[in-house]
Amino acid sequence: MPERLAEAASLDDEKRIMANLASLESFHTYLRSSRRILALVGAGLSASSGLATFRGAGGLWRNHDAMELATPEAFQTDPSLVWQFYSARRGAALQAQPNRAHYALAELARRRPEFLTLTQNVDGLSARAHHPPGQLLHLHGSLFTLKCTAFDCDYRGENYEHPLTPPLAAATAATYTHIPVAGLPHCPACKTGLLRPGVVWFGESLPHAVVHQADEFLTSAKVDLILVIGTSGTVYPAAAYVDRVRAQGGKVAVFNIDAGLDVDEIDGWLFEGDAAEWVPAALEPLIGTI
Repeated sequence: MPERLAEAASLDDEKRIMANLASLESFHTYLRSSRRILALVGAGLSASSGLATFRGAGGLWRNHDAMELATPEAFQTDPSLVWQFYSARRGAALQAQPNRAHYALAELARRRPEFLTLTQNVDGLSARAHHPPGQLLHLHGSLFTLKCTAFDCDYRGENYEHPLTPPLAAATAATYTHIPVAGLPHCPACKTGLLRPGVVWFGESLPHAVVHQADEFLTSAKVDLILVIGTSGTVYPAAAYVDRVRAQGGKVAVFNIDAGLDVDEIDGWLFEGDAAEWVPAALEPLIGTI
């Protein structure tokens, strides 16, 4: 048993750890022979970094359905509320640090040019772990991308400043404070348009360029292995990537607190537990110790 995992073991999780360890040998054998690898990652990848899931943001947002705050209609109706929600998420993401799983995937990308990560996360932690940008596709955008909403302006830029305006700095997660539109982030290009977070909201399509790059990776040659990390891998459209790898004859390895996928059906591996512990252990033959 890896030393870090042995130290963390308790009677309650010993059975789970032993099951994971039993899977490592066969997984390592297959991993060494895998030429092209795809990773599909979700919120569970960042759990050890201390970030709450989208639906568990807490604070003020316990009184709101987070899914109802992530729509174009919500932004049009109350941009003050939506911006306070996303400002809180930006602040939490900036305070968090990448964990060992982020660094393990980044190292695999540096060592394997035929490795691609599709992230559903918007927290920016993979980029901050120095994951090569050409091998990291953001399916749902980023909290740190800003887009102008003016009809005649196509501004789009990266911004890691926090908070973005003084009124957002004064707002707290304890109570809702209405902020006039003038106090919300505005476009630095046209000077008049209201900025919005560059994330994919419910009802919006995934970025065409990102989907195209992912399709090219899947169709240019067989993908031998897909790593499903911190996500159930069962919700479309993300689940389609799992199906497509399976259809090519590739195998699936799941790293999650909960299984989500039936690994017996997909002829793969399940590593149940903290991705920050198990992803580095699983990838060790290719990346060394992280």
